[in-house]
Amino acid sequence: MPGSGAAALARALLAGALLLLLLPPPPVLPQPHRRNVTETEAQFNTTYTDWVDADLLHIYAFNHSVRRNATEGVRVSVNVLSDHKDLPVLFVVRQKEAVVSFQVPLILRGLYQRKYAYQEVSRTLCQPQTKAEVETQHFYVDVSTLSLNASYQLRVTRVENFVLQTNERFSFNATASQPQYFKYEFPEGVDSVIVKVTSAMAFPCSVISIQDILCPVYDLDNNVAFIGMYQTMTKKAAITVQKKDFPSHSFYVVVVVKTEDEACGGALPYYPLSKNASPDEPVDQHNRQKMLEVMVSPAITSEAYVSSVLFCLSIFLSFYVLTLLIACWESCRQHKRRGLLSAMDSPSLDTGHSRSIPDSFLGRGYDSYGYGSFGNGSSSSTEGVTDSLGSTEVSYSYVGQEQFKRRTPSAPTRPLSIPMGERSLENVAGRPRLDSLSSVEEDDYDTLADIDYDKNVIRTKKYLCVADLARKDKRVLRKKYQIYFWNIATIAVFYALPVIQLVITYQTVVNVTGNQDICYYNFLCAHPLGNLSAFNNILSNLGYVLLGLLFLLIILQREINYNRALMRNDAHALECGIPKHFGLFYAMGTALMMEGLLSACYHVCPNYTNFQFDTSFMYMIAGLCMLKLYQKRHPDINASAYSAYACLALVIFFSVVGVVFGKGNTAFWIVFSVIHILATLLLSTQLYYMGRWKLDSGILRRILHVLYTDCVRQCSGPMYVDRMVLLVMGNIINWSLAAYGLIVRPNDFASYLLAIGICNLLLYFAFYIIMKLRSGERIKLIPLLCIISTSVVWGFALFFFFQGLSTWQKTPAESREHNRDCILLDFFDDHDIWHFLSSIAMFGSFLVLLTLDDDLDCIQRDKIYVF
Repeated sequence: MPGSGAAALARALLAGALLLLLLPPPPVLPQPHRRNVTETEAQFNTTYTDWVDADLLHIYAFNHSVRRNATEGVRVSVNVLSDHKDLPVLFVVRQKEAVVSFQVPLILRGLYQRKYAYQEVSRTLCQPQTKAEVETQHFYVDVSTLSLNASYQLRVTRVENFVLQTNERFSFNATASQPQYFKYEFPEGVDSVIVKVTSAMAFPCSVISIQDILCPVYDLDNNVAFIGMYQTMTKKAAITVQKKDFPSHSFYVVVVVKTEDEACGGALPYYPLSKNASPDEPVDQHNRQKMLEVMVSPAITSEAYVSSVLFCLSIFLSFYVLTLLIACWESCRQHKRRGLLSAMDSPSLDTGHSRSIPDSFLGRGYDSYGYGSFGNGSSSSTEGVTDSLGSTEVSYSYVGQEQFKRRTPSAPTRPLSIPMGERSLENVAGRPRLDSLSSVEEDDYDTLADIDYDKNVIRTKKYLCVADLARKDKRVLRKKYQIYFWNIATIAVFYALPVIQLVITYQTVVNVTGNQDICYYNFLCAHPLGNLSAFNNILSNLGYVLLGLLFLLIILQREINYNRALMRNDAHALECGIPKHFGLFYAMGTALMMEGLLSACYHVCPNYTNFQFDTSFMYMIAGLCMLKLYQKRHPDINASAYSAYACLALVIFFSVVGVVFGKGNTAFWIVFSVIHILATLLLSTQLYYMGRWKLDSGILRRILHVLYTDCVRQCSGPMYVDRMVLLVMGNIINWSLAAYGLIVRPNDFASYLLAIGICNLLLYFAFYIIMKLRSGERIKLIPLLCIISTSVVWGFALFFFFQGLSTWQKTPAESREHNRDCILLDFFDDHDIWHFLSSIAMFGSFLVLLTLDDDLDCIQRDKIYVF
């Protein structure tokens, strides 16, 4: 049916035509707007005042000659005179290898997205390199806007002194919208330089950046941290730059003024400035300008590194040589003494009788320097010795009625008896070791009820001697105190490994990001080596490690000699002098070595988050020294390693909490002061009653009973006067420190906590010395020299410590205001000298504790007073 098909086709065409008539007509595309372009051959040092609108594009063409061996800077300065903040003027600088564009008003953001607008903008152009001897380069400045009419000023100038000269100062001005940067080229023979920037005014805050010779240069507050090394600055900044880090052997020194001072510790401006201003409206900061001065000087050479390392090694290895010489001299002296002793013990050819030994050779007798027993306090402790001596028993009478009485023998002694309180040790030396006063195993001793009753009788006597508190088996106590060493060795391993990993991460972050505000160095004396930014601060900690190792060797030698004396049943080693336990000494030497290692780790990247690394083992050293001083005359009742380290762990816990939360936190200081005072009272009670008291529900009733009987019924003085004097002074000092912390609330809580430990240690040491002299004992020449020299060294060390070359209690920029130049070999600063001197002083302090009671080595323990 061809007719019907043609009709259907006609109907379809008709429907399509009707649909086209119903659709709206297609939009007419606008013709592209043809903007007027004007090009001007512009000249340097000429100010062009003109206007621009949406229909006009200004192009300024400049050309200048570039020499391969001479670099000159080009600076573009613009000032938009019209006030159209919503329709800024765009400036585009087209160069050979870079395009720089910026709008005016220039909008820079601060903290909390605050906006700051700048009408005057100046930018230094990046200088492309040329291989030709002389090359003419062209660059263009395009000016455009969408505003109806915007007037502006344009000026292009050459920068004088664009290339910085070595050891020459150069002054300049900078603002947030007018940053400055300069070029420096390494001279021949110089591998590293230090860039120092100073200013007489702390604010506005600025940023110093070191960038490679690349285009574009990041010289605005919002992008200066994108590349290179940088640090914030108030009055001082210093960055050490190494040639190996810059392939072109040159770099840019970029100085940017920040929009706000908060990063440098300054106050934030009030924003918005007017009552009706919108929060999104930019603020005009007007003339926020800073005057600065830059100087680049050569850093130290590789020879200085070598000489400094050798100097450091020679200082501390000389202590090894000196110790070896003293050991040889002491060995010769002991050899002569043994020879003379054997000669004195041999019968005389003339008389057939043995010779007596002069007191001047063996050491002064007990009574020769006025040391005596105290009342009848040592009667029970000396009973066993008296019974075992048999025929050598000597009766005593007392001279004078004062508290410190001197025993004098009422019967003559045998000619061959060694003058130790006029008592012979011939029979004592022949007894087996297990029959001595310390023959009871510690476990058995502590579980028997009658022995526990005997503890109360002995330890609550008015006057105690060392024999009363040295009744336990030496072997048991030796194992007990060896735990101190093994525990601290275990703690050191588990503490040091994550610390080392963390500080390596810190240093890697600094090297990768270039942010030198992470670590608080003394940048004026920070000498890099490899990936380490301040190798000198790490090297100066070598003394702690070497002297700690030397102290361990000295203790090892002493222990070997003591064990040999025990093996030959030497009477002096068995029954005389302060009981020898070396475990705490080993722990002290290990703590000194760990202090050096962790202090070095802290100085890899010093800041407030890892300051505890530098102080943790200082707390341990102070605690171990107090424990060792107490252990000398209280070996049976000294704290166990587990309880001691648990208390030290609690101290470190409070140190971390105080550093993180204690700054200005009143609640924390109240809690800490209460805990400090309660701990002082509990420790005072423990020391006063020698551990013979209980903390239970009846403690208040017993306290009231003691107060009633001693203060109400009869006004009697304390039973243990000397202990009471020490504890009263200790409570006064600790209560004063707690009040100081609560009132002042120092920012450096870790140092405050360390000061508490050091004050208590010094107080106890002074008490020990005074009581030792008051008891008629004497201080030998070697410990006396150690005390004097150590005190002098501590004085000089503290002088250098309080110089304060940096502080993480402030912002990094404020910390750099305390930076100072090196003072020793152009390599070590004041804090490095503190490391040298404090390591020597700690070593000397340990020697004082080791040798302080050497004068008692020939005195029986039932004649040595406990205090």
